[in-house]
Amino acid sequence: MTARSQAIEKPGWSDIPTDKKALWLQRKKRFNQNKPLLLMFIPIAVYFILFKYIPMFGLVIAFKDYNFAEGIWGSPWVGLENYSYLFTNPQMTQIIRNTIMLSALTVLVGFPFPIILAILLNEVRKMWFKKSVQTLVYLPYFLNWIIVGGLVTMIFAQQSGIVNILIKKTTGEAYPFLFKEFSWIAIFVGSSIWKNAGWSAIIYLAALTGIDPSLYEAASMDGANKWRKIWHITLPGIRSTIVLMFILSIGHVMDIGFDQVYVLQNPVVKNISEVISTWNYKVGLGSGEYSHGAALGLFESIIGLTMVLTANGIAKKFNQGLW
Repeated sequence: MTARSQAIEKPGWSDIPTDKKALWLQRKKRFNQNKPLLLMFIPIAVYFILFKYIPMFGLVIAFKDYNFAEGIWGSPWVGLENYSYLFTNPQMTQIIRNTIMLSALTVLVGFPFPIILAILLNEVRKMWFKKSVQTLVYLPYFLNWIIVGGLVTMIFAQQSGIVNILIKKTTGEAYPFLFKEFSWIAIFVGSSIWKNAGWSAIIYLAALTGIDPSLYEAASMDGANKWRKIWHITLPGIRSTIVLMFILSIGHVMDIGFDQVYVLQNPVVKNISEVISTWNYKVGLGSGEYSHGAALGLFESIIGLTMVLTANGIAKKFNQGLW
């Protein structure tokens, strides 16, 4: 007697509608087929539970006057006093403004570059050249921001930077790129694009492989040039991936990377380089104001979640939502 026949003979099985029986058997079959994938997923699930979800309970200190002696649960409740302190602090408005400005510039200016890079690589027909370029553009992603910051300083330093050496030979006077607000912002955004564009392009390259080649052949027969093919076939073919990546990137508008800012900032440009993550490090951890740091971090997360939900809601109106 087979396992299926045994299952059918179980008490109460005959009372279940036929469509529900078929659905149950289909789910059981799918579960058995995906057992290896589920086993591979267990370490990832454990990682997120331990390091992402369980630490969320610590956010309670955003509403407490936390101290080591009494611990998280023993520290006295203060309600919204931490938020009152933060938002009456004149420096906080500037910090939030800097965070939004730098993150928005990084997202809006940097977002098209991986798409352009993926399309250019997709059009290359010499495989040896394509693989060489791919390796070169992917490599910066694996470099730590300490290394990238050192390279940026070596290139743009006022006295010994490569760029200023060339400028001094032509104009006779060096330009303080890292000490002027506008040039510092440009270097900040540019270094982020250089480091991350190659890696992000992998996703778009994968999406490009799903476009039917016969569409390009039909367009060629109709006399379409390369730009027309890209505009009418390539971009619409990866539209859903572009929307997905944009929604995910919107969620990081308030979550600007600590490493990049901390490595590149200096006291001269502090007015535009001090952001939430660096303030949390210096004040929240450095000065022991853990409750204030947690309160600001929670505020940052709520804003990020709100922006993701808003972006997804707008995308759904065009049938391109993430969920």
